[in-house]
Amino acid sequence: MAYRSACPRATAVDYDDDLGDNNRSGIRARVLLILTYLLSLGCLIWTLRDARLGELSDDLASMNWWWLGLAVVADIAVYCVQAVRWAQLLRPVEPVTFRQAFSAVYIGLFANEVLPFKAGEVLRCYLVSRWGGNLPFSVAISSALIERIFDGIWLCLCLVLTIRLVGRHHHMRWLIDSGYVLGFVVLGGAALLMLAVFLRQKTRAVFSGDGWQRHVRILIDDLNLIGHSRYLYFAFFLSLVYLLLQVIPIYASFQGYGFDLTLSVAFALMVILRMGSVVPQAPGNLGLFQFLTKQALERLFNVVPAEAARFSLVLWGTVTIPLLVVGFIALMVSGSKLFELHRAAEDHASELAKNRTS
Repeated sequence: MAYRSACPRATAVDYDDDLGDNNRSGIRARVLLILTYLLSLGCLIWTLRDARLGELSDDLASMNWWWLGLAVVADIAVYCVQAVRWAQLLRPVEPVTFRQAFSAVYIGLFANEVLPFKAGEVLRCYLVSRWGGNLPFSVAISSALIERIFDGIWLCLCLVLTIRLVGRHHHMRWLIDSGYVLGFVVLGGAALLMLAVFLRQKTRAVFSGDGWQRHVRILIDDLNLIGHSRYLYFAFFLSLVYLLLQVIPIYASFQGYGFDLTLSVAFALMVILRMGSVVPQAPGNLGLFQFLTKQALERLFNVVPAEAARFSLVLWGTVTIPLLVVGFIALMVSGSKLFELHRAAEDHASELAKNRTS
């Protein structure tokens, strides 16, 4: 009887603790979500305050839509390269077809456009692990981390080149400071990847404790699975192709809109927008995307403020609408519903976290 009476009391306390932790984390998430939305809304209002939006219809009527078509095709090609890169990273663990990777990437992108906090990143990893047969979810997450490390390395190098192209303009102070922060984060991630690949056992021994150190050990094991492969180096160089391809939609949008701006300007704007995408923001990068585009074109490249503001909307639509359309088609073909997938991915991630700490 003592055993039976003790168990419910312990279970109730544990349940209450878990419930309290979940409530607190839920409140923090909602507060952060509200603040993020307010910031994005403020950026959008500030950007469009002097945009003369009544002239936007005339801008659209006079645009060269062949250039806009090229921008859309190039934007889709960007994520085709990402799908190929991701499949190469996962190849040593479990073969993933291009179609599976492409569908998961685009469903994830679609989720990013309608859900907050880059929810599509976890969702695409959940999908590819579900479709990949024996591919562990934790390995899919680790492969996404490797992608970010590779992107960060190339983005830091591109930032250095952007500073040389534009000069140390006082309006770029925030960009340079952000580059230092990104550089430190990337170096930390790259160091962990190299340790996982070349010194796995010694690195695991350093993190021999429980709690967060157990998370690190599992991450090291997953990185090691992917790292001992020639495909890793191929994926690294594909990351440069993936980044540089993103210049083409911007340059083509310049030409379609009628801006006489060079490829180097498109390159610089791509770097600035990629740096800005690291910051938590509203779905679809709405608000901050327009703000950064207008500020860069106006203050660094002397574009008329009203035109820069209206162009920020055109560029956003050019790179966002294809994501919504292709992502929606991929979601329909998969036969799934977005919010159900999102809930399943979150549950899967939570279960993984519990198993790692148990």
